[in-house]
Amino acid sequence: MPDYQLPKRRRIFLMRHGDVTYFDGSGRAIDPETVPLNANGREQASAAGREFAAQQIQFDRVIVSGLPRTVETARRVLAETGQQMALEIEPAWEEIRGGKLGNIPLHDMEAAFLGVFDGVVPESTRFLDGETIGELFDRVLPALAALRDDTSWDTVLLVLHGGVNRAILSHALTAGGRTFFGHLAQATGCINALDVGAAPRDWVLRTINYSPPSPLHRGVRNTTMEMLYAQFIQYKRS
Repeated sequence: MPDYQLPKRRRIFLMRHGDVTYFDGSGRAIDPETVPLNANGREQASAAGREFAAQQIQFDRVIVSGLPRTVETARRVLAETGQQMALEIEPAWEEIRGGKLGNIPLHDMEAAFLGVFDGVVPESTRFLDGETIGELFDRVLPALAALRDDTSWDTVLLVLHGGVNRAILSHALTAGGRTFFGHLAQATGCINALDVGAAPRDWVLRTINYSPPSPLHRGVRNTTMEMLYAQFIQYKRS
């Protein structure tokens, strides 16, 4: 038999930021560029950190999108693991960008909220009259390729967003493709684990949407965008 060398792979831990509140008590939308974690989100981030600490996982790099909710989540994770390291910011991994809600006709509002996370989504689909799935891939994937090209790390933590995480997970599931699976659930504060080898197609998905406070997602049957849309409708009617 010929010799066989086990492939060498590195580990990407991909998190979604902890929970935030996008509408205030009066129904006014809070700027998604500045919104912080709420109490639930802070606990989710700390719970993820405790999970990493229990497994004695150490990160070589920690990369966030730069939006406050990702920065706060990463800092809470590191506080639990006892690591002191600078966070790296990758703006290309900011969340999929919506347009102005006021520009969307009411009869198109439901599709604008929910269409981008509904099944296998065409690249031409826009999120809230803003960025398309194709444009999301165009900015997310080059930064991901650059991360893989850097051989200085073995274990990296990325703290990003639901839409961006779906783009990365969809890319991995298709072994380097651009098919977007909008129905991949990403709970706030969840952890995904992916291994990458040297070849562009070498992806191994270990864990998807692991939520330390509730690993079996008990009592959750709706997506984040469905709940946000329900809140939006409620506030519009009040």
